[in-house]
Amino acid sequence: MAFKSLAFLVAIASVSQFTRVLGTPVKTACPNSKHSAFNAACCSWFDVLDDLQANLFDDADCGEDAHSALRIAFHDAIGFSTKGGKGGGADGSMIFFGDEELAFDANNGLDEIAGGLQPLADAHGKTYGDIIQFSAAVAVANCAGSTRLQFLAGRPNATVHTPDGTLPNPFDNVDTILARMADAGFSPDELIALLASHTIAAADKVDVTIPGTPFDSTPAVFDTQIFIEVLLNAIHTPGAGLQKGEVKAPLAGLMRLQSDFALARDSRTACTWQSFVNNPKSMNTKFAAAMAKLAVLGQNVKHLTDCSEVIPTPAANHVPPFLPAGKHQSDIAPACAATPFPSLPIQPGPQQSIAPVPPAS
Repeated sequence: MAFKSLAFLVAIASVSQFTRVLGTPVKTACPNSKHSAFNAACCSWFDVLDDLQANLFDDADCGEDAHSALRIAFHDAIGFSTKGGKGGGADGSMIFFGDEELAFDANNGLDEIAGGLQPLADAHGKTYGDIIQFSAAVAVANCAGSTRLQFLAGRPNATVHTPDGTLPNPFDNVDTILARMADAGFSPDELIALLASHTIAAADKVDVTIPGTPFDSTPAVFDTQIFIEVLLNAIHTPGAGLQKGEVKAPLAGLMRLQSDFALARDSRTACTWQSFVNNPKSMNTKFAAAMAKLAVLGQNVKHLTDCSEVIPTPAANHVPPFLPAGKHQSDIAPACAATPFPSLPIQPGPQQSIAPVPPAS
């Protein structure tokens, strides 16, 4: 009787263990790799990740190549219209039809990152649409304080090129920018969320007299400073004078885009802009959602495979939002009538200049 009871308990334990295994996702070791994956179809992307981090992103650095990878993801995808008649969306046409599209003025400077991604995609048998969106997700993960982006694999290669003139320009007025984004399927709030990308951006083509100059934020950290510093009163003219698409900046060595300046102060977008000032969690959540939408423009998601598990987890940023050293609340030009600008601590020390971003390797 005791034996039968013991056998019964062992049987129950075995069933319980079997049920637990069935109910819990289990990773499978990827062939010829140090990685494992819940979905074996994603294993090859770990090989791409290792290659990308080591040979293009300088051992997972949040540097200029990473910034450019995020930029090309937007440029490649946004040449799309919900009404048709424009490009194919996130399809890699920026590389597939690179001879034409990289010559557009709006894509100035993207030839470098395109030239780095194309052979990497070819070496691993990946499409250009996939490699562009994958590299952007990895690039964001390399920057402390960022969020983990979704990555869906399986885009076919581009079949149509994107015509010139489909990208919002820094010298466009707000009406023009919002109309172009609406044509691609994005609301004003989603546009502002996408502009969180500018926190790690740099501009060496808008104003060539100050090469490597960052936008309104210290590079290499994904934070809310872009949403603070664009609202500071402008006192500095960078470089050899204001260029097309550029306005005065609040700090020496900083380059401020005309479009950022205008969107931060327009009644349709100012309150969303200001809402991110001291709320990095909200900024990251809405940025991730907008990027997930951008990354599949023109694609049938039913035909794509979720390989988000390959994207690394970003490091945390423990520095809270602040006013730059030497600045005060009175230096802010708030534009959201509904909500007062939040009170922020002031960075200690003397007012500093922003150092230029090192060029891409």
